[in-house]
Amino acid sequence: MLENFFSGLTKEIIISVILIIALIIWRFTLKKSANRIARIGDFNIGRTKLMFKYINVLVSFIMIFALMFTWGVQAEDLVWIFSSVFAVIGIGLFAIWSILSNITSGVIMFFSCPFKIGDDIKIHDKEHPIEAKIEDIRAFQMHLRTSDGELIVYPNNMVLQKPISLIKKEGA
Repeated sequence: MLENFFSGLTKEIIISVILIIALIIWRFTLKKSANRIARIGDFNIGRTKLMFKYINVLVSFIMIFALMFTWGVQAEDLVWIFSSVFAVIGIGLFAIWSILSNITSGVIMFFSCPFKIGDDIKIHDKEHPIEAKIEDIRAFQMHLRTSDGELIVYPNNMVLQKPISLIKKEGA
């Protein structure tokens, strides 16, 4: 009986195995690329690990979506499922949109940020100018330490919105 079950699903099993192997190779390639970019840019290992988490989520989502199609889930069924899920998520995310904005900014900063941990920067804000050393760059915020020893937690999305001067590079 079990043999009859698997004989009717041979095509789906083969496609699933090929998809899983292809997506694992793709994930490995993306991680290798992120690691190379981090090495070239001399990024902190914590920032690189954060990118690895984002890559894992992206590849897992694509894998689940592809496997659902492989096993016969119709596009119309997926539309209902995803529209319901995205409606609930959309309502929840509307309330916390700044968190998504900070995560997106963190990803952008990983690939194109001209400064690193240890650099001295000046944030040109009319109301609250900040001159500090970068202690850490995290998923949501940047930790800055002023010359007075004050720790400032600055949101990543604000880093992309405000002009910032690089005062002194680490080790320079």
